[in-house]
Amino acid sequence: MYLLLFGLPLVLVFFFYLKRQRFIERRDRARLMEAKETGMTEPPSLHPIISPSACIGCGSCIPACPEHALGMVGGKAALVAPTKCIGHGACEVACPVKGIKLVFGTEKRGMDIPQVNPEFETNVRGIFIAGELGGMGLIRKTTEQGRQAMDVIAKRKGGKAAHDVVIIGAGPAGISATLGAQEHKLRYVTVEQEDSLGGAVYHYPRNKLTMTAPVKLPIVGEIKMYDIRKEELLGMWNRVKKETGIAISFNERMEKVTPSDHGFIVQTSKGSYETTCVLLAIGRRGTPRKLGVPGEQQAKVVYRLIDAEQYRDHHVLVVGGGDSALEAAISIAEESGTTVTLSYRSESFGRVKQKNKENLEAAEAKGTLKVLLKSNVTEIGDDDVTLEREGNKVTLPNQAIIVCAGGILPTPFLKEVGIMVETHHGKVAV
Repeated sequence: MYLLLFGLPLVLVFFFYLKRQRFIERRDRARLMEAKETGMTEPPSLHPIISPSACIGCGSCIPACPEHALGMVGGKAALVAPTKCIGHGACEVACPVKGIKLVFGTEKRGMDIPQVNPEFETNVRGIFIAGELGGMGLIRKTTEQGRQAMDVIAKRKGGKAAHDVVIIGAGPAGISATLGAQEHKLRYVTVEQEDSLGGAVYHYPRNKLTMTAPVKLPIVGEIKMYDIRKEELLGMWNRVKKETGIAISFNERMEKVTPSDHGFIVQTSKGSYETTCVLLAIGRRGTPRKLGVPGEQQAKVVYRLIDAEQYRDHHVLVVGGGDSALEAAISIAEESGTTVTLSYRSESFGRVKQKNKENLEAAEAKGTLKVLLKSNVTEIGDDDVTLEREGNKVTLPNQAIIVCAGGILPTPFLKEVGIMVETHHGKVAV
């Protein structure tokens, strides 16, 4: 009697638990299969590698992922939606057995990353890298790297050079590092080649979602903002600059870094600075990657989208297959009177966020945007553009072209300074 009374509920609980686990398994296998069938298998940047031997199948990492990129396959955690992953790293923290490591690149697609140690110092002593150049694009992470690098540099202050550190770049990492330099009372200079804070964020399309979790800044503390869009984030950074009084020299481009007796000489478009340390908080774009076709020198060809509204009533071609290309095409297509075509050389968008893919499909269904896969621009005319697609020529009326083909990593500059660059194929990140 007692066995029936207490055993039956346990059996029922176990039955429904197994039933739910089978449902989750079927669902996640289907998500993984869909990703493979659609070619959506390449994570855009930093992503987790899960050790099958270490994973105990507890599933702690799955709810920890804010992008819902993880699932359960074969009783083990798996990256079932690779293109959704944007490197939050929350899964690694949540794993109780340390079975998850964050890596750059994949077996198919290597990623060039400057060599840095856990303190963000390169193989050249005194030169540090934080943020996107080091492979980290997530704003919350880049700001933390800027702060941590400055904590290390603070231990070397008081050298014979006129400055303790020159910070190059005023994006998320550079802003955080500048706040850290002021907090540590360092003799610092921060230079930014643009006329505004934000780095790459400044050039995002209007209203782009840029940050989904709070960020902690030196002096300021934790900024408890969620689902922050471009304009809100830029506004917050400008308020921080005004309230803290940090000094940033805008429209000053770094041109050269050379060794000196007391550290380095940083040559800029406005002068030179001798410093003990240098922090490179610049992006990975370097020089925009160009198409190399006749007519590309025309003013109608640009390499980033600033404001979609300026293309209203225009025939527009967007070139590229990454998130920036999709977001540009989608935002321009929302403007009245536009005709938007998205050209991409491959047969599928394999490295984009699922949300962007869904928005693209919705725009296609509405007829506001046309996608030409397996196509390449061959010539740009004054009022048209010619593409080659599967052996056929396609000529479209055109008044504007936005090329979102990424950038060329500033490898020559890094090599000139002596910084080693490694190609990562799934190597564990520091």
